Amino acid sequence: METESSTTSAVTFVPDPGRAQDSVSLTHAELDTRARRTAVWLAERTEPGDRVLLLYPPGVDFAAAFFGCLYAGLVAVPGPLPGRYRHERRRLAGIALDARARVLLTDRHGLKEVEKWAADEGLAGLVCHPTDTEDADPDAWRPRVRPGPDTVALLQYTSGSVGAPKGVMVRHGDLQANLDSGWHSLDVQPSHRFGGWIPLYHDMGLIGLMLPGILMGNGYVQMDPMTFLRRPHQWLQLLDTFDVNFTASPDFGYELCLRRVSDDQLADLDLSRVHVAVNSSEPIRSRTVTGFIERFGTAGFSSHALAALYGLAESTLVVTSSGVSQPPYVVPADVAALERSVLRRAAPGVPSRDLVGCGSSTGLRVRIVDPDSSEVLPVGRIGEIWVSGPSVTAGYWEQAEATKATFEAHTADGQGPFLRTGDLGGLLDGHLFVTGRRKDVLVLHGRNIHPQDVEDELRSHHEELRGLHGAVFTVGGNGDPGFPESVVVLHEIRGHWGPSRMGDIASAMKLTVAREIGVPVGGVLLLRPGAVHRTTSGKVKRSAMRARYLSGALEPLLASEDPHLTAALGRPGPAEAV
Repeated sequence: METESSTTSAVTFVPDPGRAQDSVSLTHAELDTRARRTAVWLAERTEPGDRVLLLYPPGVDFAAAFFGCLYAGLVAVPGPLPGRYRHERRRLAGIALDARARVLLTDRHGLKEVEKWAADEGLAGLVCHPTDTEDADPDAWRPRVRPGPDTVALLQYTSGSVGAPKGVMVRHGDLQANLDSGWHSLDVQPSHRFGGWIPLYHDMGLIGLMLPGILMGNGYVQMDPMTFLRRPHQWLQLLDTFDVNFTASPDFGYELCLRRVSDDQLADLDLSRVHVAVNSSEPIRSRTVTGFIERFGTAGFSSHALAALYGLAESTLVVTSSGVSQPPYVVPADVAALERSVLRRAAPGVPSRDLVGCGSSTGLRVRIVDPDSSEVLPVGRIGEIWVSGPSVTAGYWEQAEATKATFEAHTADGQGPFLRTGDLGGLLDGHLFVTGRRKDVLVLHGRNIHPQDVEDELRSHHEELRGLHGAVFTVGGNGDPGFPESVVVLHEIRGHWGPSRMGDIASAMKLTVAREIGVPVGGVLLLRPGAVHRTTSGKVKRSAMRARYLSGALEPLLASEDPHLTAALGRPGPAEAV
C-alpha cells in the first residue's frame, strides 16, 4: 500500500511555467532516498561537522543534497554558481576558503563549470561531486551523529551589503524556532503549497520557501530566477497553474510585475488562491505594495495576502511580520521629524513619506536602541533595531571579534545580550518601521537623510531611470576645507538615450534632489545597467560603490561633477565626459 509520502510531491522544478507538463518532481520518498544516497557517499569522505559547498542550478537536486548533508552530520554551505563576473567568482572563492569546505556538491550539468572555477581560484583540495548519479546504496545509510538544537546545520553567508560576507552559523534549533514562530504568524496550513523564484542559496528561498514547503506544507515549487527576470508574468502563472498558496519576493519583484505584466497576461491569471505573498529582503516601497494590490486585485489577489516582513540571516530569517489579518499598514510619516530621528504620523498638509509597517515580533524581543549610548528608545523614536530570542543564530563562523560586536550587545540598563542588526527603524502603532541602514545614512547639516529616499525620488521624477538601480552617498567633509562634503548620485541608465540627452537628464537629476530633498548634488554619474553592485537579495552595495567611485574604478556613460569635487579627487578635467 502506498503511503502519502511516497506519492505526494515534496519538491518540483518548473523550467517553463507555461508548459506544466515539463516539470520535474520528487516525492517525499524519492527525496529521502536521494538524500540518504548522498549521505552515504559523503560519510565515506568526511568527518561530522565538515562543511560542504552546495552549488546548483535551479532544479530538484539542491534539496536532496541539502538534506543529504544533514543526514551525514555535515554543515551545508549554499552558494551561487560561479557566474561570469570576476567579483562574483572571487566572492564565492572567499566563501569556500572561509568555510574551509572539504567537498563541493553540484549536478552533472554544472560539474565542468565548478571544476574549472575551483582550479582557476587555486582550490585544489576541494572534491567536486555530482549528486544526480546512483553511486551509493541509500539503504546503507546510518546516522553518524544525533544533532541537537545547538548543532550547526548550515552556514548562511551574508549578502555583503556592508563589508565582506560572513558565514552565519544557523543551528538546528534556530531553524526549528524560526519556522515555528515565523510561519505561525502567517497562518500557514499543512495544505499550503510553497513556491517562487528566489534562489535557494538565499535565506528567503531556502528557509522561507523550500524548508517550510517540504517540512510543514504541501510541497515546494521552484522556477528559474532568470526566467522570472526575463518574463515576470510567469512567476504569477506558476502560482496559478501549480496552486501555490505561499510565495515571497523582494520589493523589486513586485515592482517588476507592475511594470512588465501586460493587461492580456493579467487577464489570464487567477491569484485568488494565494494566501501569503511576502515582501521582504530590501526596502519595502509603499507605492509597490499599494500598486500591486490594486492592479492584481482584478485577478483575485487579496489585499490581505501581501505581508511585509522584516528579517535577516543573523536571526535565521523572520523577526517581524505584518501577518495576513489585514492589508499592509502604510503610515504617512512626517519628513522633517524623520530627519530628526522621530517617527510620527504627518499632520494634514505637512510633507510626508509613506512608510510600510513590518508588523510585530514573531517570537523575538525587539528593541529600538540609540546606537551610540545603548539607551532603549521609546515608541516613536528611530534608532538601531536590536533583537534577541530563540532563533538568533550562534554568530559568525570563526570570527569571534565580529560575533562579539554584533551578537553580544547590552543596553545601557543591562538588558541583553542582543543582536545588533545595523538597521534603523522605530515602533509605531504596534508595527516596526524600517527606515534604512545605519552606515548608509547621509548626515547633512543636522539632517538624517536616507539614500533610498533620494534614489526613489529620482526614479519617480525621471522615467529614464525607472526599473534601474542607483546608489547615493557622500564624499569628503570631515573638516577638510579642500574636500568639502558632497552628495554623489550614481544611477544606471540605458545607453540609447545618447550623450546630449543624458547630459540633460543629469542636470535635471541635480535639480530634482535640490528641489525635493533640499540638498545640492556635487556629482551625477550615469552607468550602464547592471553596473550598480547589489547583494544576492537585491540590496544596493552603497559602501562598495562609494569605494569604486573614489578609486576611479567606474566607467560612466556620463559624469557630471562640480569642478571643485573633481579637483579635490585629483582627477583631470573636463568635469563632464562621455
